[in-house]
Amino acid sequence: MGSALQLRTDFVSDDLRKAARVSKDAVQTRRLLALAQIYDGATRGEAARAGGVTVQIVRDWVERFNAHGPEGLLNVKAPGKRPKLNDDQRQELRRLVEKGPIPAIHGVVRWRLKDLARWIFQEHRISLDESTVGRELKAMGFAKLSARPRHYAQNELAGEDFKKASRKRSRRSAKVSLPA
Repeated sequence: MGSALQLRTDFVSDDLRKAARVSKDAVQTRRLLALAQIYDGATRGEAARAGGVTVQIVRDWVERFNAHGPEGLLNVKAPGKRPKLNDDQRQELRRLVEKGPIPAIHGVVRWRLKDLARWIFQEHRISLDESTVGRELKAMGFAKLSARPRHYAQNELAGEDFKKASRKRSRRSAKVSLPA
């Protein structure tokens, strides 16, 4: 059997107890106090019983403490999976969405998540689910909007004439007086 992993020599048990006193994290405090016992001459088994863990976990704490000091005993969130899109690809996607689709080139008149996922695959050979594309766009600050469809050959002036005519009819029907 090998010898126990040695603790750093730039700390003493009083330093760890002071750090435990000012710590706001209960888990870090428990770990610091267990390691302080080892500095005081307790065995790893006694430190493990005091910390409520196994000897292997105390060894892991010693490794983390030796590498990073008291901050190494904090629980940190795991980094998670690396995103599939890098920053350049995200910026390219942003520019594409802001510019809007060109029907002759992209084959669509408005962007749907499905269309964007297909574009990402064609351009970068990265397969993304529609929900992932939606999360990426939401993180960029885009909102999910659905524009009212509009025919490409629609005459805007004819629409205005229709609105004016329908308002006149609605005013006439409102002026009808009821018998008393």
